[in-house]
Formats: sequence, C-alpha cells, structure tokens
Amino acid sequence: MQAIILAAGMGKRLGEYTKDNTKCMLPINGERLIDRTLSILSNLQIKNVTIVIGYKGEKLKKHIGSRYKKTLNIEYIENPIYDKTNNIYSLSLAQDKMMKDDTLLFESDLIYEEGIVKNLLDNPWPNLALVAKWEYWMDGTVVKIDKDKNILSFVSKELFDFHNTNEYYKTINIYKFSKEFAKNKYIPFLQAYCKAWGNNEYYEEVLKVLTFLNRTDLKALPIGNEKWYEIDDVQDLDIAETLFANERDILKKYHKRYGGFWRFPKMLDFCYLVNPYFPTQNMKEEMKACFDTLLTEYPSGMFVNSLLAGKYFNIKQDYVVVGNGAAELIKSIMKEMKGKIGIVYPTFEEYPNRLNKDAIVPFNATRKDYNYTAEDLKTYFGDKKIEYLLVINPDNPSGNFITTKEIIKLVQWCKDKDIHIIIDESFVDFSEDFENNSLLHNEILEAYPNLKIIKSISKSYGVPGLRLGILASCDTELISHIKKDVSIWNINSFGEYYMQIFGKYSKDYVSACHEFIQERKRFQIEMSKISFIRVVPSQANFFMIEISGRFTSETLSETLLKKYNILIKSCNTKKGLENKNYVRIAVRSKHDNDLLIEALKELDNNKVS
Repeated sequence: MQAIILAAGMGKRLGEYTKDNTKCMLPINGERLIDRTLSILSNLQIKNVTIVIGYKGEKLKKHIGSRYKKTLNIEYIENPIYDKTNNIYSLSLAQDKMMKDDTLLFESDLIYEEGIVKNLLDNPWPNLALVAKWEYWMDGTVVKIDKDKNILSFVSKELFDFHNTNEYYKTINIYKFSKEFAKNKYIPFLQAYCKAWGNNEYYEEVLKVLTFLNRTDLKALPIGNEKWYEIDDVQDLDIAETLFANERDILKKYHKRYGGFWRFPKMLDFCYLVNPYFPTQNMKEEMKACFDTLLTEYPSGMFVNSLLAGKYFNIKQDYVVVGNGAAELIKSIMKEMKGKIGIVYPTFEEYPNRLNKDAIVPFNATRKDYNYTAEDLKTYFGDKKIEYLLVINPDNPSGNFITTKEIIKLVQWCKDKDIHIIIDESFVDFSEDFENNSLLHNEILEAYPNLKIIKSISKSYGVPGLRLGILASCDTELISHIKKDVSIWNINSFGEYYMQIFGKYSKDYVSACHEFIQERKRFQIEMSKISFIRVVPSQANFFMIEISGRFTSETLSETLLKKYNILIKSCNTKKGLENKNYVRIAVRSKHDNDLLIEALKELDNNKVS
C-alpha cells in the first residue's frame, strides 16, 4: 500500500495564510497539516509516499527535508501548470504510480484523526471512499449510498436538494484504490475525461462517470464519530483549531466563541441555556413557510416591535422596549445608572461587567447552596447607600429563587427607600408555579415606578438565534430614552414575526414549561447518584454543581469535551466561586440529559480516565 498526496493547489480562499505557502503547510495548533498526515502514515506503516507539488512546492520539499527518512520513502511529482489546472491533472501525473500498487489518496487540506485512516486500511473492501453524514457546514462532493454501502450516485450541485439531505453523505477526499481498479477502470476513464473536458476539473468527476455507468466497485465507508475537517478558508481554519485543540486549550477555544456551536453539530452544548421543549414543530414550520419574505423584506422599527412585545406579555406598548437580546438592553440601561448599585454574587456577569467597580456594592452569598432571601438582601443593604439594586430571579448560576410574595416585599422596601430595583426574569418561567411568578403586569409596573424588569426571550422560549429581549417599566421617560438609544432596526424580521405569531402557541409554551419542570426533577435525581458531584437545588433551567474527588471543575469540563464531545461551563472564574470547583450544567431534553448522565456514570465507575 502506498499513499499519494495532492498538494499542488494555491489555496486562494485562505488569503494571507497561503500567500507564501501551500495549504498543507498551514499550522493547526502548532502542527502543519502535512506533518500530521505524514506522521499518521508513518504510524500506520505506509512506507511509500508520493506528493504532487506545484504552488510553493520547493518550500514544501525544503520543510519536509529528510526528517521522515527512517520511516517513509517520499517522492515528489511536480505540476508545473498548477495555476491553470485542477486536481484531476495533478492525479493524472501520478497515474503510473497508481497502476503499480494499491493506493491511499489524500487531498492535502484535511485534518483528521488517525483512526479514520486505520479503519480504511483495516476494511477488506479494496476500493473505498471515506464519507461523513452530510451536515450543513459541508461543501463539495456529495453521494447517496445504499444499505450495503454501495455508492449509488454522485449528487451534482444542480441536483442537490436540501429536502433530501438525510440521504446524503459528503466525501472526505480520502480514498483507497486497488491497483487493478486504477489500471482497468479509473485511469482509462481519467485519460478519456481529461481529453474530452480538459485538465481544469476534479478527479471525483471520473468516479461520478464510472458510477453512472455502473462500472465502479467503489463502496462508501462512513467515519461515524471520528473527527475531521476540510480547510478552505479562514473560518475553516478557526473551526479546525477548535476541534483539534489539546486538552489544555480546548475549553478556552470553545468558550471564546460565545455560541455558534451549531458549527459543531456533534457536540452537546450543556453550557448555553434554552428551553428544550419550545418552540413546537408547528411553530417552526410556520416560520419556515414565511422564510423568503422575512429574508428579503425590511423589518419594522421600534414602534411596531414594542407594540408586538406589549401584546406578547400583555403589557402597555409605552412600558416596553425590545432589544436585540437582553444583552443589548443591559448595556443600554447600565450606562444610565448613576450612583451605587447593589449586586448579588455569584451572578450573571454581563451586568457588573458594564459598571465601574467603584459603583458596585457587593452582597456575597456564602451559604452552602449560595441561596439567599429577600430578607437577607434587605438586612444587608439596609445600612448601605445604594441608588439601585439588581436581582436576577432565579439567579444565574445558583438557580436561587425568591417567591413572588417575597420579591414584591423587596420591591416595596426599595420603593420606600427610594431605590431603583432591576429584576431580571429571564429564567422565571422555569420556576414551579411559574404562571404566577412574573412581575410583568401593568398593575405591578404602575404600582412600583422604581421597578425595571429585564427578560430574555432567548432562554425560556428556546429561540436564542432570534436575539430577543425586553425591558419593561412604567417609567416611560426611561423607556422612551432607551428606544432612541438602540438602533432603529435592532430586531430582524424573523424576530418580529416570531413575536407576532407567538399568541397562537402560548398554550403550547405553558405545556412545554410544565414538561421541562418534570424533566428537571428527574435529571436532578439521576445526577445526584454520581458520587463526585453535589447538585445545588435550582428553579432555573440549569444546575450549579460542586465537583469533588478525583476531578476538579476544569478537569471534568475538559474530560467531558475531549472524551464525549459534551460542553459544560466551569464556574472557576466567576466572582464568588473562584477555584471552588463548581460547574453549571444546562437542563436539556431527556435524550440529551441521559447521554450526559451515562458519561458521568462511566467516569464515576473509572471506566474512562
């Protein structure tokens, strides 16, 4: 078995990264792609390697030098017209090699785990294409296969149908060909194809023709959960560095993204917080039905969107401002605050991060479960000079909840002391008896002009991609000011339409919240069976968990991500939780929660180090 690596291309889409080097010289976390591939081949006892070079080929040869001479016999074939041809021509230059020995064929802009190539070698079928189940980030050659892994067809871009993607597989651009297949089928058709269509084509077009004529013995080998990535542009480079980061850096690389984890569809995100049971499929289908219009038409301005938000929460239009997520409103209102503000720690740090540290009067929750009451806050802040008090209810990350009766008493206390109180209700719909726990009512807002309520629609309503949040108060002067402070088109058409149609699905939402509360109870019981964790009771859609035994919060987070592709949130850097070994874990669907529980059980039983 020999290997042929196609490395002649210019990689123009990578811009500055390939200005002076070919793509396979890209370093991913300090290791160049070509070195990773050659190391894998060496480990798997592949002795003979041919590299087809072109653009910056001499630099590639100089880099490889003789460092692999003890394990690999490396030869080079030059494509002198790399800027006028495509990889079909590069492969044709190596056709004599293909006819002399069985071949592993690689494109050089790939990063992958060694197990992928090992599985290819171990499989007895002589002609194989490595494939991955199609996912929305993929681009390039797509095939359809049958239950026996025969490749039925290559799907052209013209015939690609997004409604049929469950049937599609993406070729990884790693193949195994027998010398008989190359000599008797592939090379003759390659020569004919180049003669008929020229050299500026892709070698997989030949496989497409052979498949169409039913002249190929090529089967597909799905890679399962093995990791790989194709690097064509700077975003691919960034994702590849995240996927293949070492344990020391992997958490940092994921968390610096602040979301966008749909680019990693095999990862389970227990870090970011949403409702797993809403919106319903019917609501999603209604949104899809209007996609073309919502994509191509301008959204409304603040007047209409505050009207929709008022209808959404059954409060007056003049009392509410809509934000591009609660984060936009937090930024806007925090810069309006003058004077001291009382803040409970640990907490959601988007609020204090917007303030000068000198303005913060901290209340540090110190009980075992970091719980506190309205009376605790009144007692502590009673002799402190504050102009504002911030309460997140339920709190993040502790999940602490103050009942409606007690929170109203706290609001009244603040009113009597001429203190403005900001209550963040983003998680209140996950609390027990949630139908009666919100303060978003006209009569409450009007009774307490000192009260400002912030609510993220992303979290409890399960639509974080829409970026919706509201700020409500009967202080119409403040509301009017913030409406002018944010962008005139701060909400896109998808968010606007979602608010418009929500009323039809409000009963479904109530049912979803009840279903969630039941799953949270079950999840807590199952989690409590793990010996090295202590679950802090929560009324939100997450649990704060204390880690003990052989794991720290960091090592558990790293292990879950590296071994199981599960992302959780370490709280070690949160004020009040520094180095105390707490993590925050979201509550997802029963299916996802069970996957996490099984992973924790394996770790608990020492099955995985």
